[in-house]
Amino acid sequence: MIKVENLSKKYPDKDALKEINVTFPAEETTAIVGPSGSGKSTLLQSLNLLERPTSGQLIIDDLSLDLGQNLSKSQVLEVRKHFGMVFQEKALFTHLTVLHNLTEGPIKVRKISKDQALKKAEELLAQFGMEELADRYPYQLSGGQQQRVAILRALAMEPQYLLLDEPTSALDPELEAQVLRVLRDLAQKETSMIVVTHNMAFARQVADKIVFIDNGAVGYDGKTEDFFNSTDPRIQQFLGAMTF
Repeated sequence: MIKVENLSKKYPDKDALKEINVTFPAEETTAIVGPSGSGKSTLLQSLNLLERPTSGQLIIDDLSLDLGQNLSKSQVLEVRKHFGMVFQEKALFTHLTVLHNLTEGPIKVRKISKDQALKKAEELLAQFGMEELADRYPYQLSGGQQQRVAILRALAMEPQYLLLDEPTSALDPELEAQVLRVLRDLAQKETSMIVVTHNMAFARQVADKIVFIDNGAVGYDGKTEDFFNSTDPRIQQFLGAMTF
């Protein structure tokens, strides 16, 4: 379980996050939704300290940190080892094949053997029907294929939690569907995922929980079904703006 208490992020001209209190359950998918510029990505990236919050408490299982204090490098690394991260940009190693993209981190960071890393990578590619991509380089892949490989690369590190920041926003609808199917399969396997997404159909179908961020504050935190059936005027306004 991940929990943030009174988490705030202040910039000189803006309060990006305002006293956020949210729990992210393990073995569930939480979708973070909200209007552009509301603080969704800031919240997500605060969990693995890519964004450094101004104050608050971060609790990951038995680990607890006061985010208002200066954190040591070892503390930051201790937090980050819990997470795999997938961004909007695929950011694969362009000089490595798909197979080697999946093995580089486990070998160099987790210090597992090359044989073990290759076995895990091949299992992941087979699991998602992507074996034929193993010997290709990123430039030989479509955008959707690159993003699917990026997700597998994060999974190859065997993180406790998978963080995804708008993983399909740069893709056209057909390629987006390919990536969302992978995430749906992971959700069905009870992978612990936290996803910032603009795709309300995906959030409704896949997420166990919705966190709605509006102007840096939590506007809703609860079950997916209750969010989409909410009578709250702000939530209705947001959902209405997502359809035409």
